[in-house]
Amino acid sequence: MKDRYKFFQRIGKTPIIPISAKILAIFITLILLSNFMTNFMSLQLSQKQIVNLTNTILIDRLKELYTNAGNQFQLASFSGNEEEAVKALKSCARKGFSLPNSLAFAIKRNGSMLFFERGENLPEWDSWNGKGEMLSFLNENFDSEFFEGSVKFDTPAGEYFGVYKYQDNWDCYLVRAELRSDTQEDTFRVLRLIVCVILVLTFSFLIVGILVFKHLFANLRKINESLYAMQAASRLSIIDLKGAPNDDITYLAASFNSLSSTINNLLGIFQKFVPKDVVSKAYSEHTVALEGRQKNLSVLFSDIKGFTYRTETLGNEIIDVLNVHYNRVIHEVHSHDGIIGSIIGDAVLAVFGVQHHQPEKSKLAIETAWEITNVTAALRKKMIERRAEIEQTRNLTEAEERVFKAVLLDVGVGIDGGTVFYGNIGSDEHMTNTVIGDNVNSASRLEGLTRVYHLPVIVSDFIRNETLEKTSRYHFYEIDTVFVKGKTQGMKIFFPYDSFSGDEELEGKFQIFEHGLRSYYDGDWSAARRLFKDSGLDVAQVFLERIGLKNAPADWSGIWTMTTK
Repeated sequence: MKDRYKFFQRIGKTPIIPISAKILAIFITLILLSNFMTNFMSLQLSQKQIVNLTNTILIDRLKELYTNAGNQFQLASFSGNEEEAVKALKSCARKGFSLPNSLAFAIKRNGSMLFFERGENLPEWDSWNGKGEMLSFLNENFDSEFFEGSVKFDTPAGEYFGVYKYQDNWDCYLVRAELRSDTQEDTFRVLRLIVCVILVLTFSFLIVGILVFKHLFANLRKINESLYAMQAASRLSIIDLKGAPNDDITYLAASFNSLSSTINNLLGIFQKFVPKDVVSKAYSEHTVALEGRQKNLSVLFSDIKGFTYRTETLGNEIIDVLNVHYNRVIHEVHSHDGIIGSIIGDAVLAVFGVQHHQPEKSKLAIETAWEITNVTAALRKKMIERRAEIEQTRNLTEAEERVFKAVLLDVGVGIDGGTVFYGNIGSDEHMTNTVIGDNVNSASRLEGLTRVYHLPVIVSDFIRNETLEKTSRYHFYEIDTVFVKGKTQGMKIFFPYDSFSGDEELEGKFQIFEHGLRSYYDGDWSAARRLFKDSGLDVAQVFLERIGLKNAPADWSGIWTMTTK
């Protein structure tokens, strides 16, 4: 009976440490580390936030001082009393002090001080070694045409941080700064208090934990006592303890790891065939049902142009080309929180906003569209470079020329959004995840229009409006108002130009095009022709061919009816 209550059981000479002891020791250690690190990081982030907030306040007060400096210069120029103007600047500087060691001063480029004001707790300095280094920094920025920004410098009182702005009237730098230790003192006091509280609570929880674990693992201890007896009788010889940790969970790990490996393999295969949200739901709820509901989503439709020619030329090798293309496309969709709705031959349907509420879903869809066109363009560039390498030694054969043209993939992307049905349809024997709605068809139509208007990406008014609420990165140039096939109302379509590309010349062309489009809508086709020609855009050629040398019809509504999908 005495051995029954030993803390350590032994198999041969190997002690079996109760898992409760290991868990408790690791748990306490991690809790201590987690608490200390979390609170330290929290305080550091709070400190950073305080510094940022202080900088924001300093900027506002510096702007006030800068404005006052300009006004006082005008008054001094009129009255000739510069001393009174400087006195007024000092008064304005003192009003902006919020901490006991605040500083405000104006230093000229040659190092002389226009004025120097300090907080109530700050004593006068006999010398200031950091002044020269700070002035060099300010003058270097001035020479580089940076006339304002952040600054930090050392003083006899400690390190200061703040903001500066060059005042050209007085030919000086206006500086407002705060002592860094003023913003840190409260933080460290709170940290010391938190450390004491953590230690007291941890010790208390340690006592409670020992009692709780003793109760929770009582049944497990009884089970393992039986296993120990079976092991002594060699009835569990199939369990290999080589390299395993010496605790009582080892006996359960082998079968669990086998089962876990099987489940993970099946889950990995499952994830490759169905959307991530379905996998997540199946994993958490252990079932996939025939269900769906209406959701507000952004829908992206991408298609490869000239796919029939490529298929005829490449034959079975088209699958390899498609896989290279889809590998990049699907990665971009997933990296922007999108879901692959379906892959139909050379076309991809993706939706955004499924997994959780995504107010930026339209913005993410546009970013994905441009990334898709960029990776496709990169692939074309590699193929062109490869052709150039080959042609350095020989010319391409006719067959090679056809293959080269076939692998130069180009895509069009259409994006629309709104309320659609998203869910699973089919039967209990076979089902598929799908998205159904008018906006899905519209996205496909918009992709088709990329071929008509010679543009890589076309979006709807819905996508434009939702994106503009979240970012000003994209400039939406109106392309046309059309009756797309299957629609009974005119639909405005837009080209989402990425302003980060920095092509000012292209933007200028689109601005001219938009002026031409206004004239086109208004029925002034003569002016429209002139402006379309001036823009020099491929999309403008569509309108020039459409209107020819004609005048607008008498019943012209400004809306063009598309006859193709």
